[in-house]
Amino acid sequence: MVHFAQALKRLIWQPTDMDAGCRRSISAWLATANLANVRQPLDLDVRTLPWPVPTLDAIVCLNLIHIAPWSVTTALFAGAKLALPEAGLLYLYGPYTVPGRHTVPSNAAFDSALRAQNSEWGLRDLKEVNSVAKEQGFDLTETIDMPANNLSVLFQKRGATRT
Repeated sequence: MVHFAQALKRLIWQPTDMDAGCRRSISAWLATANLANVRQPLDLDVRTLPWPVPTLDAIVCLNLIHIAPWSVTTALFAGAKLALPEAGLLYLYGPYTVPGRHTVPSNAAFDSALRAQNSEWGLRDLKEVNSVAKEQGFDLTETIDMPANNLSVLFQKRGATRT
């Protein structure tokens, strides 16, 4: 969050987390960073709709859907549909299977470790995530390979085209 807020100072950032300890950690980082464009973190469980967030132009979601039940993925898109305006952006970052296959052996091992920790967790298939996105009115606009075998995946809410 701090990196994004420092790099994109004209944007106002609203961090969220459902875990109180994580919100305290975010607040501590923000206190040392002294950033005027970041609000204090809000308590947010994406499965509880509507979300208690201010007006949004975009949502940045990092490393969430693989460490949560599938219901979180579906709720994320349902909530984003309500929270974002037409042409709003939803950015997801993390590891995926593509299509149905691990991109590297280390992601397969990571997936197995996640599923051993919690049977509802695990790497999500990009095709399945895209299917949920389409059902909720989003189009996949870009997928970018990232370091550490992760992907940046950008979805845009259907409606007027962004300029």
